[in-house]
Amino acid sequence: MQDLSFFTTGDGVRMAYRLDGAAGLPVLVLSNSIGTTLHMWDGQIPALSQHFRVLRYDTRGHGASGVPAGAYSMDRLGHDVVELLDSLAIPRAHFLGLSLGGFIGQWLGVHAPERIGRLVLANTSAYLGPAPQWDERIAATLRAADMTDTAEMFLGNWFPARMLQAGGPVIDAFRAMLMATDKHGLAGAFAAVRDADLRRTITLITAPTLVISGRDDTVTAASHGAAIAATVPGARLLELPAVHLSNIELPAQFMDAVLEFLLAR
Repeated sequence: MQDLSFFTTGDGVRMAYRLDGAAGLPVLVLSNSIGTTLHMWDGQIPALSQHFRVLRYDTRGHGASGVPAGAYSMDRLGHDVVELLDSLAIPRAHFLGLSLGGFIGQWLGVHAPERIGRLVLANTSAYLGPAPQWDERIAATLRAADMTDTAEMFLGNWFPARMLQAGGPVIDAFRAMLMATDKHGLAGAFAAVRDADLRRTITLITAPTLVISGRDDTVTAASHGAAIAATVPGARLLELPAVHLSNIELPAQFMDAVLEFLLAR
């Protein structure tokens, strides 16, 4: 697989991305969860790249992408994707986003429908308010000396207890991603979630849409996925017996559902 490439957004942020799969295949964009990098999708690349030119990127504030100061917005995170597609002369792509990536996918479905083919929204929500809880989380994140406590909180929300207790390379990899995340980038992304409310506007999404939720997800509850599927016209809903990172916890079931949906005629 090739190394990272970079482009610069309209507001001057250097963003990291990578492409896998043959150049002539349809493009599929993958968008990561808050607190992770494009490597959260490493396990899905062998299967996806057989059918798609897979475009992954590090959300601003994460991974190898720039960390601008201050609050981010869902509008800006959505425009980052549009500008990435523009920089690569990709007029239209499928999109799969998990958690924060799913918020971005909803924004794209509403505001850039001509750029989106099929849309997969995994373990996400249209609204995660109220705002005060996010203000407290932002303040705590910025006060912390390092990411240790934040990392353990995220891991506890992302994985079932049995996986955490077993540990191993998967848990270690996600802990390392969290520990390497700049607290200012995390706080900026928290602000984007705090200020986002897509509950009404997602009725405008016209792309064929699959919503995947986790039965035991305490971050973006299964009821949130059901609400999205009930609002987006014609959307399909799949509930998996998983917590938050369903692509990691149940990779086979997740991939079967995604490929069946994306490859449907």
